Amino acid sequence: MVKITGIEKKSTAEKYGIKSGDWLVAINGNEINDLLDYKFYIYENNILLTLKKTEIQPETFEISIKKPEYADIGLEFASYMMDDKKSCKNKCIFCFIDQLPSIPKLRDTLYFKDDDERLSFLHGNYITLTNLEERHIDRIIKMRISPVNISVHTTNPELRCKMMNNSHAGETLAYIEKLADNGIDLNMQIVLCKNVNDKHELENTLKDLIKFYPSVRSIAVVPAGLTKYREKNGLYRLEPFSKEDCGKVIEFCNKLGEENIKKLGERIIYCSDEFFLKADINIPSDLYYGDYPQIENGVGMLRNFMTEFYGIYNGGNIVDADYTQLRKISLATGVAAYPVIKTLIDDLTVKYPNLDCRVYCIENDFFGEEVTVAGLITGGDLIKQLLPYKYNLGERLLIPSAMLRYERDLFLDNVSVGEVEKTLDIRVIIVENDAKNLINCIFN
Repeated sequence: MVKITGIEKKSTAEKYGIKSGDWLVAINGNEINDLLDYKFYIYENNILLTLKKTEIQPETFEISIKKPEYADIGLEFASYMMDDKKSCKNKCIFCFIDQLPSIPKLRDTLYFKDDDERLSFLHGNYITLTNLEERHIDRIIKMRISPVNISVHTTNPELRCKMMNNSHAGETLAYIEKLADNGIDLNMQIVLCKNVNDKHELENTLKDLIKFYPSVRSIAVVPAGLTKYREKNGLYRLEPFSKEDCGKVIEFCNKLGEENIKKLGERIIYCSDEFFLKADINIPSDLYYGDYPQIENGVGMLRNFMTEFYGIYNGGNIVDADYTQLRKISLATGVAAYPVIKTLIDDLTVKYPNLDCRVYCIENDFFGEEVTVAGLITGGDLIKQLLPYKYNLGERLLIPSAMLRYERDLFLDNVSVGEVEKTLDIRVIIVENDAKNLINCIFN
């Protein structure tokens, strides 16, 4: 049962006399407790709403509505999920949130650990399954919620309990088999920790998960992100992967991937871009990534970006712009993406000589040198490292949207885009994560 907090003007709900403050109990006899329930049962043409005027009164009333299939009826609720997001019950040895500083304070939302199966379906978040009970699994199967993205890390029950600091973490591995047996598509993630779940443990985990093909659509192997605050926060001692280590992980995963191609017709197993960058191995071709099943997880993101870029680059005039006009601009990115972005921009300036675009590599002083992705660069580091070039940055500064929160206004350390513009005396242009947008921001 959820409280209705508003009714859209001129909506079906308003037409049928539903009021703000009413409580939605059920749709077609199915109890409504959250967004998934609501979305699943509201789609039918004919719906019977069971409502109450107050939360505590026992009396209910019903309203029968006929509407277009899949159409909403205009009810508004206190929150997007209709209830609180589920927080994580684990204390994983590699958890990035546990590696955040208490001082200086970062955005409050960064300290919340979500582990919500609904967000897995709606936004692609990865879940550990440790928040779920059999009834949740049954609902996923009943509603055909697919794919489900699962943080597995290891199929060794004892090791999983140790890695997650949760005595029930091993038991929930059984849910994978149940979901697979019922035809739910699964994307798997393994956060790899050196000398913990790598080597023979990684081999066993990958082979165990492949048994659930074709329900298991993809498996991503990503390195644990380590900040300089680990020791200060008293966390489990983890070592970073060396260049040689990363090369061995790639070699092993590729070997199994090639075997899967021969036996199953698909690669299934992928290493994240970060492993290739740390190993100083070229990012594989488009063919390697197939339909990019885990691009949002940093698997093939750079290759996809490069492919899109050169597709536009080789297609003639890039945008409707005056290429005779001299343009002097700057672009900032993280250590990981810098070599790729620098190569793309260099090629662009060769083709368009009147373009002077300098790429600045921003090192992560805030979190430490092991953190190299652009999405974890703070506004403070950006300002500090670009300040010496303040009068040579050109007419505008381009930064990737990954550096900012969803509203595109604040960095991780609560520094605003406006503060960056004021301090560096330059207009900041936010570039979304695609090559076309980058090129348009450069020339327009």
